[in-house]
Parts: sequence; structure tokens; C-alpha cells
Amino acid sequence: MRIKEIIKAKGYTQKEFADKLGITLSALNQRLDGNPTVGSLREIADALEVDLLDLFEDEREKNASIKCPNCGTDIIIDVRK
Repeated sequence: MRIKEIIKAKGYTQKEFADKLGITLSALNQRLDGNPTVGSLREIADALEVDLLDLFEDEREKNASIKCPNCGTDIIIDVRK
């Protein structure tokens, strides 16, 4: 996940971001280093003002393709906000 990277890019320290969420730094670290719930991830994304998918992937990876197993045709996947 890219949460720590995004927190830093938005100009927050982890402590400041935890305060923004209304949780302790320890609770934030548990979410960042553990298996956060979808609800926690949505809360983090909303507080960072980013799309939920931005927490998981690099911007370069938003457009991808897969190969159809039946005909071999490349299928372009375009994720839009």
C-alpha cells in the first residue's frame, strides 16, 4: 500500500495525520502495518482526499491490459475516478 507515501506527499507527519483521523499514532501504525478494514481504508482515503485505489497502486499502473484466455486479444482496463 502507498498510504505512508501519500501521507508524506500531502505534507503530514504520521502523528499529524493520526490527529486528523482522531486516532493515536499507535492506532494509525496498526492500520498501516496490519490488515486494515475497508472502512478504515475509506476513512484514510477520504482524509487524504484521494481515491481508494490510489492507496494501492502507482499512477502508472492505473491503465493495464489482460489477455483474453479464449481468443488471445488484449483487453485494456482503464480505471477512472
